[in-house]
Amino acid sequence: MSAASKLSMPSLQDRVSAEEWQTRVDLAACYRLVARFGWSDLVFTHISARVPGVKDQFLINPYGMMFEEITASSLVKVGVAGEKLDDSPFPVNPAGFVIHSAVHSARHDAQCVLHVHSLNGIAVSAQRHGVLPISQQSMFVLASLAYHDYEGVALNDEEKPRLVADLGDKTFFMLRNHGLLTVGPSIADAFLAMYIFEAACNIQIRAQAGGSELTPIPAALIAGAQAQAAMVTRSLGGTLVWPGLLRMLDRLDSSYAT
Repeated sequence: MSAASKLSMPSLQDRVSAEEWQTRVDLAACYRLVARFGWSDLVFTHISARVPGVKDQFLINPYGMMFEEITASSLVKVGVAGEKLDDSPFPVNPAGFVIHSAVHSARHDAQCVLHVHSLNGIAVSAQRHGVLPISQQSMFVLASLAYHDYEGVALNDEEKPRLVADLGDKTFFMLRNHGLLTVGPSIADAFLAMYIFEAACNIQIRAQAGGSELTPIPAALIAGAQAQAAMVTRSLGGTLVWPGLLRMLDRLDSSYAT
């Protein structure tokens, strides 16, 4: 199938529920935003979202399409093992769903799982002390951060219990020598969490490059970070910024919503 035929796929809007269509639109927007912010790694990471109203069905990217190409109709519906559940013409990468299926199966509050291989994130994940308490952004991350040691490319189902145990109930997950992962009760929340996570890593790499001694944030302030985050977003979380992000995308290219 040529790239042109992939991009001209007929709309699924009239073939799925209104709730699923909205999830598809938001997830496609999330892929476009990840590309826009420079966090994508060609086609080699994934963002998954639960299909509303059904059990153990998820939407994920068509394997081989760039993130900036993905549309609501091109997203593929899969089961917990990454197997295709519909007649989509697009392939999926079941191996790439190992991490996502593990998180979704254990964390029923995780409507969205967002995983990236950003350069800043991998750089910090390779540092022994991980995220340092040196920025306001890092304070929010450290208030709900877990780590998982590298076990090679995530292809082995035997790694799933260790992934789940390490993640626990946290929002931010640093995969050592690998990348960053966030979970959220909505696509908007998972994206906002990744924005903060990536910002904390970017700031850390820049601060370390300056060569001066770094000033840490007191632990007592980190302990109260989640309450402060709720105040900053008026308890709206990612939904506070999501409409503005969609307006930005619409100005650039609204094809994600097709």
